[in-house]
Amino acid sequence: MIRLALTLLVFLGLSVGVGLLLSGDDYFDWPVAGGLFAFAVVGEVLRSRLRRRSGKNSARQSSGI
Repeated sequence: MIRLALTLLVFLGLSVGVGLLLSGDDYFDWPVAGGLFAFAVVGEVLRSRLRRRSGKNSARQSSGI
């Protein structure tokens, strides 16, 4: 859980930085920053689900031996 929070915090900082850099004359580019952060959240959710599914499958295979 701590790893997830740290990863999302890093991606939040990166997306805010990119939003500020790409804003130009505007104050902040919210769609770009929000889209990047949403992409990071979806990636982390998929990674955790794949890891959890992989753990379940390996437990099933090892218990059958």
